[in-house]
Amino acid sequence: MEPDLLPTEVIVINPPTNLGQIKLDWLPQPGHYISVAGRTYAILERHHHYQYKIGGYCLHKISVHVQPAQKPQETSFVDGRTVIGDASCRFNAASEIFRCAVNPDGPCADCRLYEARDRAAIDAATKML
Repeated sequence: MEPDLLPTEVIVINPPTNLGQIKLDWLPQPGHYISVAGRTYAILERHHHYQYKIGGYCLHKISVHVQPAQKPQETSFVDGRTVIGDASCRFNAASEIFRCAVNPDGPCADCRLYEARDRAAIDAATKML
């Protein structure tokens, strides 16, 4: 028996291009990466599309808006989620989508602007998101 595969439409945001529909066995989230036709894309937005069937509405498909990207090599695990870059740096954005304001392209290793932040500041930054 084939597992439930979710039809997912992949749309590049700039320039607006529809890459077609693929079937996924996982729920795509903003900040995750997806490979289509040999290229890697960062997921920026996710939209649900419902269809009415007897008894109510059912999830019909999902569309994800993406941009071309390379999967980051440097990641940190903070409060149960993966963020880009070194989360112990004061300038880290604690985000799945971008690294920081002072060195957005990275790498974090040997960054001359690195400033350590205490664990309480890391916890506070991730709770604000």
